[in-house]
Amino acid sequence: MNTIIIDGKHTSERVRRNLRSVIEQLKQAGHTPGLAVVLVGEDPASQVYVNSKVKACEELGIYSQKWVMPTETSQEELVQLIDRLNHDDRIHGILVQSPPPPHIDEAAVVLCIDPRKDVDGFHPVNVAKLVMEDSSGFVPCTPLGCMELLKEYGIETKGKHAVIIGRSMIVGKPMAHLLMSKQANATVTVAHSRTTNLADLCRTADILVAAVGRPGLVTAQYVKPGAVVLDVGINRVEDPTRPRGYRIVGDVNYDEVAPLCSAITPVPGGVGPMTIAMLMANTVKACRASCGVD
Repeated sequence: MNTIIIDGKHTSERVRRNLRSVIEQLKQAGHTPGLAVVLVGEDPASQVYVNSKVKACEELGIYSQKWVMPTETSQEELVQLIDRLNHDDRIHGILVQSPPPPHIDEAAVVLCIDPRKDVDGFHPVNVAKLVMEDSSGFVPCTPLGCMELLKEYGIETKGKHAVIIGRSMIVGKPMAHLLMSKQANATVTVAHSRTTNLADLCRTADILVAAVGRPGLVTAQYVKPGAVVLDVGINRVEDPTRPRGYRIVGDVNYDEVAPLCSAITPVPGGVGPMTIAMLMANTVKACRASCGVD
């Protein structure tokens, strides 16, 4: 089978080119989109993610603030910072990097973010808007990026059976709502760790989305020939042959699955680049809404 490799890097660059044009127009009208990224603690992976978001802002001309707070930062101190950012007119989007230290109540932190600045799309107001198909809300960046990839490659969703492995609020659940929306019109099944006969179920999928954080879970026996596979997993596995001692792999056994697919996302280079691109898009959207720009 002639498998299409879905190039997230190429698509994210196209999204960024379009954003640059919009950002320039906003600046000419006196409006500069602004994003605040907050990190509590010193987790190395989180530091990399935060720095990549700040770098993306710099490249696009988005104003950014990076707040790195000590691990021992209290819930109250974090909430106070978020409150200041909620009232800062220079800031249109607020992102608190996940996961925070164990003593921080992440759900309570999300509730403190002004829904109009919740560019991660996790606030209950934005979750409700997603369910109600209200386009004024913000959709979590990774599933939004997945939908952009399907659109970019002309992959039909109408009437297709989509199976999503994973039910998180970050990917699985919002992905299900996007695919079952009146714009996509797919029939959606959400599977998870308690699903029986998982491989049999996945083989019924025209579109298979793997988002469970288990390296190589999806093998050939999970995939119907001709299916589209979106691999959202980003997992570190030990590899002494690599300079860093590890390599990044997805939830899909790529070498085994790719020959069966009509289209598939690689890891890295597939869904990953789209997440930051859609965060930038959400920030620009928040700026436009704040400034009353259509």
